Amino acid sequence: MAGKKLIAICQAGGEFETDNDGIITYKGGEAHAIDIDDEMNFNAFKMEVAEMFNWSTDIMSMKYFLPENKKTLITISNDKDLLRMIKFHDCRAIVDIYVIIGENLAPEEDTNHPDDVHFIAPLDISNTDAQIDIPTEISAVVPLTSSGDEKLVKAAHQWQNNITGVGQRFNSVTEFREALRKYAIANQFAFRYKKNDSHRVTVKCKAEGCPWRIHASRLSTTQLICIKKMNPAHTCEGGVHTTGYQATRSWVAGIIKEKLKVFPNYKPKDIVNDIKQEYGIQLNYFQAWRGKEIAKEQLQGSYKEAYKQLPSFCEKIMESNPGSLATFTTKDDSSFQRLFVSFHASLCGFQQGCRPLLFLDSISLKSKYQGTLLAVNAADGDDGVFPVAFAVVDAETDDNWRWFLLQLKSAMQTPGSITFVADRHKGLKESIAEIFEDSFHGYCLRYLTENLIKDLKGQFSHEVKRLLVEDFYAAAYAPKLEGFQRYVDSIKSISTEAYDWVMQSEPEYWANAFFRGARYNHLSSNFGDIFYNWASEVHELPITQMVDVIRAKILELISARRLESAQWLTRLTPSMEQKLDKETLKVPPLQVLLSAGSTFEVRGDTIEIVDIDQWDCSCRGWQLTGLPCFHALAVIGCMGRTPYEYCSQYFSVESYRLTYTETVNPVPSANESLQNDSSQAAVTVTPPPTRRPPGRPTKNRFGSQEVVKRQLQCSRCKGMGHNKSTCKEILTEQ
Repeated sequence: MAGKKLIAICQAGGEFETDNDGIITYKGGEAHAIDIDDEMNFNAFKMEVAEMFNWSTDIMSMKYFLPENKKTLITISNDKDLLRMIKFHDCRAIVDIYVIIGENLAPEEDTNHPDDVHFIAPLDISNTDAQIDIPTEISAVVPLTSSGDEKLVKAAHQWQNNITGVGQRFNSVTEFREALRKYAIANQFAFRYKKNDSHRVTVKCKAEGCPWRIHASRLSTTQLICIKKMNPAHTCEGGVHTTGYQATRSWVAGIIKEKLKVFPNYKPKDIVNDIKQEYGIQLNYFQAWRGKEIAKEQLQGSYKEAYKQLPSFCEKIMESNPGSLATFTTKDDSSFQRLFVSFHASLCGFQQGCRPLLFLDSISLKSKYQGTLLAVNAADGDDGVFPVAFAVVDAETDDNWRWFLLQLKSAMQTPGSITFVADRHKGLKESIAEIFEDSFHGYCLRYLTENLIKDLKGQFSHEVKRLLVEDFYAAAYAPKLEGFQRYVDSIKSISTEAYDWVMQSEPEYWANAFFRGARYNHLSSNFGDIFYNWASEVHELPITQMVDVIRAKILELISARRLESAQWLTRLTPSMEQKLDKETLKVPPLQVLLSAGSTFEVRGDTIEIVDIDQWDCSCRGWQLTGLPCFHALAVIGCMGRTPYEYCSQYFSVESYRLTYTETVNPVPSANESLQNDSSQAAVTVTPPPTRRPPGRPTKNRFGSQEVVKRQLQCSRCKGMGHNKSTCKEILTEQ
């Protein structure tokens, strides 16, 4: 039975265009769609495509892009290429295929087209670890080829002549070992070391009684390694009688490293399958996983080295971005505990142009040493997320949250009164009240909803839970007490248990009808979805690289929004202009009566009192959003004034541009040596003791999550909690 299925959008007749960044786009032509799966062979696929366009298969070729990579076209030329394409698009439903005619196609057995991308990387000898830690006998892995198969695996064929004989020279022992390993793979035999040190290597065939042997040693006064003796004859007939090939973790790392650059989510099981197909070598899962870990470290750098660089890295952040704060702490054993970073551009932008409203949230990291990313984001004048500060901590604890808030206050210097939207747990309630005096703490509605559903003990259907959540949200957003009471009474009619939970959850911290701070109708702390997306991209990087990638993301965000806002011609930001226009449409039916002084009575479906001088309306819409409600707009229109005079200053284009005035400067590479680095001499930071547990990590989403899962419904009796096949209900015939 077929497994993965894709819809292939086959396009032809258009042209490829490349922009300044090397991104390739395809324009024009016609397109057809067909279904493909992992059981379809290449010839059948090519024949079907040729029939769609009425072309001959001899004059056409097919190409595609890897997911998230629009710079390189990949050619499909055989069954293996087609299967790879399906695997690469495992998480997608559609793949774009570009059909090209007029190319000089190679014979079928030769698939080394110039446009092909083969993910077979030469081992990077320059980055090889200098330490020698090689066992005297390498564990063999089972060959893919049978004893009667004389055809060498194509990918390994290039290594057949890596060893030529006596007199051949190599730059180092490491280079000789790698050449020998590839030579053994290509010629399908296994070997064992008799001598193996920094200046000499003696190796013999692993098959008992086989005379194949090689000895190489260092040339005097040089670092060159030269083959001194070699018996090239095999009586074991190579792969026919061998038990396997020489495949080490470092060899696997060298093979997959280039592909890992293009395809960061390369899974160990796919590594096993690809190496089996390309080189005829059967790895186990652990070998593939360790090879991937080594390749990641070669590409990204060492986790341990990154922690060691933290002291100088923090200094460089503050030197290159004056006014920023970057600080860290360690435990008594010098192991990493926490790191706080806030760039001057973020602090300045928040204080100059953003509302005094901050969102606190946390994101679990899946790096080698786990940890948690704590984040504080603001809302700019267009209701876009504006990152203010973040921290990497060893665990999400009350103490770490308190330390994070202390650093945040220190960075702001004169923060003033701020409204925080955050979870009600993790010691945040006490810490916010103590550290930020005269500030307000609004409970995050998303976390409250999750807790409500989790704490309900009754057997509630999906529909009932959905109604409870809807009423709970309506009660939270209700601007006045009577509205709040109406919705909690609705909850009570459904479940007294849910009603008791709601009334005991301190509504004064989350309901608009009671809350005294200014949240501008933002009731959830997961406001910064864009920041969580960044975190999901960098969570496996070493800590210094993680911070620098986030820094670059903040820089890109600031630059893009600064350029975008330079084109705006309105007084308010675009989203606020839309909200104001929406309220203006509700004005015509209203009747305005002057009560006394600056107070007006506005009649419509309800009677509301507007105090124009106090920016106050009895409907509370003006106070909750910072924009005049339609009652206030009716009064403003009668007075002959412009509504822009009565909008919060934070929504003006001027304030928005002030938010993005400053920029984030690059941080010098942490690998650059500092001769007078007192911080590194005084403090040596080691990785935290917590390690990633074995097994596959849970797939927790970043940012907002679905609160209520869909419950089964039987199509036979329409009951909940089971399906038709398990239904036991007895139905009476009509």
